[in-house]
Amino acid sequence: MGLKVWFLETRPQFLTLSVVLAFLGTTIAWYDGSFNLWYALLAGFGLVLTHASVNIVNDYFDYKSGIDLSTKRTPFSGGSGILPAGLLTPKQALWLGLCALIITIPIGIYFIMKIENGWELLPLLLVAALFILVYSPFILKRPWPELAAGIGLGTLPILGLYFVQTGAYSWQTLVASIPSFLLVHNLLLLNEFPDTEADVKANRKTLPLSIGKKNAAIFYTVAAIGVYAWIFVWVLARVMPVWALLALLTIPLAVRSINGAFHSDNPSKLIPGMAANVMMVLATQLLMGIGFILGRVI
Repeated sequence: MGLKVWFLETRPQFLTLSVVLAFLGTTIAWYDGSFNLWYALLAGFGLVLTHASVNIVNDYFDYKSGIDLSTKRTPFSGGSGILPAGLLTPKQALWLGLCALIITIPIGIYFIMKIENGWELLPLLLVAALFILVYSPFILKRPWPELAAGIGLGTLPILGLYFVQTGAYSWQTLVASIPSFLLVHNLLLLNEFPDTEADVKANRKTLPLSIGKKNAAIFYTVAAIGVYAWIFVWVLARVMPVWALLALLTIPLAVRSINGAFHSDNPSKLIPGMAANVMMVLATQLLMGIGFILGRVI
């Protein structure tokens, strides 16, 4: 049971997001003519570790702030439950999170030294590490913390995975990363609705608290529509392949998620909406990646 508890503290069910992000960033690079399987696997592993670190460090600060003791847990929010149950101590969880982050350091150094122009990767890695360390104790107490999540676990991974394959950044890749930014932003946003009562006690400034649940639901809807509008426009502009339009197949999931946001006080609608939200985030990016593959081979 011991190792299983440590593993569960990483919240492995959510690490699929990092795998999909790594896939998408790599397929964009492959579409542009660059692919190295070893680099893809190593960078993907590093991304999973950083995501695990975020989850664990966030769990630690949630417990220390008392949020975990008053939050309403759902399958998609409310923490791992490991610390409130006493299965790990806060100190053990903190060290686990920091160790996961520390392991990524040699991976980053490897790419910096191995890739031509590798030093250009350093600012991205430093920003990502900073987000991990200050997100829970600082960013969550500032307005619009979801913005940092969208950048740190949406845009930056796409740019990073692309860079390790190509040794460069491109504005086209930045364009292709915006749907990931919006999707991760909304993933966090909808998951915050059940936590408002607990979050207010910790002086957090999440959108459902800052602008109210109704306005936050409108914000969520605009961002969700923005994902599909952005893909459609940039396909028309021939910056992304026409096959990227496969991502529009997840629109029914978006509709279900939006319904959950506007009925956040009704668990019978919110929980299915949160489930649809997770599936939309993963499937939209997966379909985009498949679109980039098909855009090169067809």
